[in-house]
Amino acid sequence: MKDPDFSRCEGVFAVPKQFQRRALPTDSEARKQVPLARGLLDYFPAALAYVATVSWAGNEKHNPGQDLHWARGKSTDHADCIMRHLVERGTIDPEDGLRHSGKLAWRALALLQEELESEEDAPLPRGARRQK
Repeated sequence: MKDPDFSRCEGVFAVPKQFQRRALPTDSEARKQVPLARGLLDYFPAALAYVATVSWAGNEKHNPGQDLHWARGKSTDHADCIMRHLVERGTIDPEDGLRHSGKLAWRALALLQEELESEEDAPLPRGARRQK
């Protein structure tokens, strides 16, 4: 069954355009071409868990006492940070005991997410907050 087109609804039940965008396709055949479990989680479980640890540590450092979230705008130089962490790949950052490669992966995901939002109309992820 195809998702209803709420953009054509009028009145109380109309969904604003900014809430219609989705990270995943709504078409069932297209969704099968995005194998999040078998094509990502099943390939890189330890690496993804490590990147989640980097996220948690970053939140503790930059947003102490707040719920886990990506505070957009606090650090936007992803490409430069990727290069710095790439130079240090295979080593541990003495400041926090985390692998530079894990930080590199987090920054690469951040860079890609922001590109998809600006160029492909991807929605702002639920775990991100824009700086005020």
